[in-house]
Amino acid sequence: MPVDEQPAAQPGLAADMGLVEHLEELRRRLLRALLAWLAGFALCYHWAQELFVWFSAPVLQVLPPGSSMVFVQATEPFFTYLKAAALAGFLVALPILLYQLWAFVAPALYPGEKRFAVPFVLSGCLCFGAGTWFGFQLVFPLIFQFLIQFGTDSGQIQAMLSMGAYLSLASRLLLAFGLVFEMPILSFFLARLGLITGARLASWRRHAFVAAFIIGAMLTPPDVISQLALAVPFILLYEVSILVARLSSRR
Repeated sequence: MPVDEQPAAQPGLAADMGLVEHLEELRRRLLRALLAWLAGFALCYHWAQELFVWFSAPVLQVLPPGSSMVFVQATEPFFTYLKAAALAGFLVALPILLYQLWAFVAPALYPGEKRFAVPFVLSGCLCFGAGTWFGFQLVFPLIFQFLIQFGTDSGQIQAMLSMGAYLSLASRLLLAFGLVFEMPILSFFLARLGLITGARLASWRRHAFVAAFIIGAMLTPPDVISQLALAVPFILLYEVSILVARLSSRR
């Protein structure tokens, strides 16, 4: 073979791994991620009631004076506290979860790219935390104030919110905002793997905008405020993701 036709070097060890090895590696990483989540859950369960009170602060602030949350089934408080501890445990274990994700795909990277492990984990945690903070501190008060006022404007209906139903909705919204804010990190990651480019993301822009409002309608309550609160950051961060992909795509 002529010298100028030598095959390009393959990134990492991915080319030497077969399907069985990939599946075994995936199983091992998922097991470690699950154990990390269970450890976070066990750590947070001791403060489950306090965590739920903290999670419910946005809605408690907009309830009429003298109102409180209620439970409609005898087992609802127990399972609600379990869910609150599981959600907090997920946030505590997030650095390990992101590291397991990175370790799974690291064999597909070039040796020089594997040094991004720590920045990936740190930036992933910061972006997810920024998304949950944005949703919890800025969006939640607007959403619940609108919904409660809408339901009680007649003066004949009293707001009595179920603690289990509230936590289910709040958890879904927090995870949605956290994942939306991860888009630039995911864009960088996929661009370095050679799976996407900035030009390809830009060509998907119209579809992404439609998807933003569809996702907002699916994950948020049926009101315009909450749907826009999720769709607008999605659109803005998608534009940021296009720029990130253009800057970080392989040459």
